[in-house]
Amino acid sequence: MSCSLVDTFTKMLPGSIQITGETLSGAEIKDICDSLKENSVRLLSIRGCQLSDRDFGRVCRGVAESHSLAQLNMNLGVVSTISRTKHLADALKTNRSIQTLFLHGSPLLDAGLVTLNTALSTHPSLVSLDLGDCMLGDEALRLICAMLPPDGAKSGLRELTLSANPSITTKGWARLAIAVAHSSQLRVLNLDYNPLGDQIAGMLAVAVASSRTLEVLDLEGTGLTNQSAQVFLEMVENYPTCLRVLVLAENAISPELQQQISDLLSEGEEEDDKEGEARGSAAIPTREKTAWIPHSNSHPQMVLLTSGLGESLLAETEM
Repeated sequence: MSCSLVDTFTKMLPGSIQITGETLSGAEIKDICDSLKENSVRLLSIRGCQLSDRDFGRVCRGVAESHSLAQLNMNLGVVSTISRTKHLADALKTNRSIQTLFLHGSPLLDAGLVTLNTALSTHPSLVSLDLGDCMLGDEALRLICAMLPPDGAKSGLRELTLSANPSITTKGWARLAIAVAHSSQLRVLNLDYNPLGDQIAGMLAVAVASSRTLEVLDLEGTGLTNQSAQVFLEMVENYPTCLRVLVLAENAISPELQQQISDLLSEGEEEDDKEGEARGSAAIPTREKTAWIPHSNSHPQMVLLTSGLGESLLAETEM
C-alpha cells in the first residue's frame, strides 16, 4: 500500500477513508491525520490494520480534533491494549461529532469498558455502538445499560451490538432486558452468537413487549428452541409492539414457526406504513436498516451501514 491509496479510497467514496488488514506506515498515518484535521473525512475505517502504538496515538489525536468524523471503525483488534483504550477514551472525550463507533473484535474486557465508559456515556452525538466479540462481562454490561436511559432523561444509544460476548451471565442479560424495556431510544439490538437459551429469550420477549421503540432484535445462533419461538409468536399475535424484524436463524426452531413470526411482523409493518401514509408528512419515520453479518477474519463481508447518521451517510464498510 502506498500513500496515494488513502487518496484513492477518498476519491472512491468522498469523505471516506477505508483500509482493511494493512500494515500502515508513518507516512500513511500522516495522510490520515491530515485529512482528519482538514475536516474532510466523515467515515474512517482502519479495520484489522497494524500500526505502532505511537501511530495509534496520532490517529486518536486526529479523531479528537475532527469536527466532521461521523463513523469510526476500529474493528478486529486495532484497539488491542489498555494503553490504546485510554488513547481512544481521551479522543472521544474531546470529539463531538462521532455518531457511530465500531470496536467489534477488540479484546477490551470489562477493564477496557470501564476506561471508555465516561467518554461513551457523555458523548453528545454517539447513537450507534458495536461492542461485539469484545470479551465483555457483567460489569461492562452494567455500564452499557446506563447508556440506554429511560423516558428521554438524556440522549442515549439507538443501535447496540453485543454479539459474541459469552462471558455475560444470566444476571447481566436480565439487567439488559430491564434497560431495553424502559429505554426511550433504542431501535436496534444485536445479540447474535451469545449462549442465551430459552430463559433469557423469555426475558427479552417481555422487554420487547414493553419497549416503545425497539424495531430490530437479532438472536441468530443464541441456543433457542421452539419454546422461545412460541413465546415470541404469542407476543406478536396478541400484543402491539414496535418490533419489525426478529432474526432467529441458526437456532433449533422449526422453519414453520419462524415463518409465522415473520409473516405477522410483516403484516404489522404494512399496517404501520398505511397509517403513516394516511397521516402524511408527520407519519412514522422510515426505519434505518442495519444489516449485521457475523464477522470472520478470513472472509470479511460487506455491509451497508446507515447507523445513526443524521444526514443519512451511506457507506459500504467491512465488519
